[in-house]
Amino acid sequence: MTAKIDKYVSVFNLGLQNTFVYRWNYFLRALFALIPLAGTVFLWRAIFKERGGGLHGYDYGSMIYYYLLTILVSNLVTPTEDEWQIAADIREGQINSLLTKPMSYLAYRFSIFMSGRLVYTFVTLPPIALIFIYFRHYIALPDQAMTYLYASISMLMAALMQFFITYSLAMMAFWILEISTIVFIVYSFEYFLGGQMFPIDIMPTGIQAVMKWLPFYYELFCPVAIFLGRLQGAALAEALAIQTGWLLLTWAAARAMWKRGLGHYQAVGG
Repeated sequence: MTAKIDKYVSVFNLGLQNTFVYRWNYFLRALFALIPLAGTVFLWRAIFKERGGGLHGYDYGSMIYYYLLTILVSNLVTPTEDEWQIAADIREGQINSLLTKPMSYLAYRFSIFMSGRLVYTFVTLPPIALIFIYFRHYIALPDQAMTYLYASISMLMAALMQFFITYSLAMMAFWILEISTIVFIVYSFEYFLGGQMFPIDIMPTGIQAVMKWLPFYYELFCPVAIFLGRLQGAALAEALAIQTGWLLLTWAAARAMWKRGLGHYQAVGG
């Protein structure tokens, strides 16, 4: 067991070294990703000014706070180019060298994912911190310690879900040469249904009821809503239970896609 852990720690360290080479790329990406926030600020300022009141429990300040948190959580949990790297491993035959080693490819890629998240977070936090400081008047931290715990658990599960979904999408490279179309379609659903475009709980009740059963709800919106105190009591317990279910399903899907893809890869002489 210790030897297995040491192997993946070595992969993690290698991933750190490789990823840190692109630190300036990550920094600039994070910096320019904040530009849409400016448009969002102006948009919601105009909406609330026109309405002259709140919107489903949000006022202008809490709406800005919501988008600040989505930027932070997105940077912490969203994979960065992992699907393209995995697809390249498959397409270029680089997994051949890994298949001969006593190592799980899923665990191998997860180690690289974790190292990438660590570097990406380290590099992108400074510009995000500056934005939080600029909008500090709208920030209201939770009063209860359990809120931090539940939000952290939900965010961890969101990160794992996003990794397993990304991994499963990349497995399509066993059957098709170019996966970009499929990836962009799924990412479009994630952006629209995951809470990045607008808070899910401003939608009509019937639509919310449907969206709560989709995985996209739990990739970003759920941990943010918990931190904001918009999911409490029975609703919080239900959300964490459904998120746990989706986590197990995405994990099972990732393993199944690898198994089926590897069988196809070997059958055609990969």
